[in-house]
Amino acid sequence: MNPTREDAWQLLTEYTQNPNLLKHALAVEAAMRAYARRFGADEELWGVVGLIHDFEYDRYPDLGPEGHPFKGTQILRERNWPETIIRAVQAHAPELTGAIPESEMEKSLYAVDELTGLILAVALVRPSKSIFDVKVSSVKKKWKDRAFAAGANREDMEKGAALLGVPLDEHIGMVLEALQGIAATLGLEGIATADA
Repeated sequence: MNPTREDAWQLLTEYTQNPNLLKHALAVEAAMRAYARRFGADEELWGVVGLIHDFEYDRYPDLGPEGHPFKGTQILRERNWPETIIRAVQAHAPELTGAIPESEMEKSLYAVDELTGLILAVALVRPSKSIFDVKVSSVKKKWKDRAFAAGANREDMEKGAALLGVPLDEHIGMVLEALQGIAATLGLEGIATADA
C-alpha cells in the first residue's frame, strides 16, 4: 500500500524545518498533482512523490553518497517505502544517481522540480508579491536572464518538458496554474496595496 499524504507530510516535517524548502515541496506536490490529472494517473501517489522528493535535503544538503538524494533513498528503504517512490526520488537527480527518468511520474518530477523554483522567484520579485500577476511571458522573460534565479537549471527544465513531450510554454503554464491553485499556502496571494 502506498503511503498517504499525511505520511509524506510527517516524513517531510521530521527532516525539514526551512520554510522555503517546505514551500518548494508543496509547490512540487501541486505541480505533480496537475500532471497526474493530465496523464490520468494516481494523483495521491504523484503528490506524495512531489512532497517528499527533497525531504532530507535540509538535514543532508551535500550532494553525493553521504547526502542528498542518497540519504533520502536510504531512509525511505529503511522505512519500507515502495520502490516506485524511491526510484522517482533517485530519478529527479539523474546526474547524481544515474537513474534516468523513465515513467511518466519520474519524468514529471524531473520536469517540474526546477521550474517551480523559477516561477516562485518570478512571483517574489513582482511588486504585488502575487503569483496571480505572473504570466508565462513573465517567466520566459526572466528565463533569459541567467543571473536571475541562477540556481534554477534552465537546461533541466527544457529537457524535462521534452521528456514529457509537452511544449515548453504549455509546461510553464501548467505548473504556473498549479502553483496559483495553492497561492495562499505559498504566501503568494499578494500584498494589499494602499489604494485597494
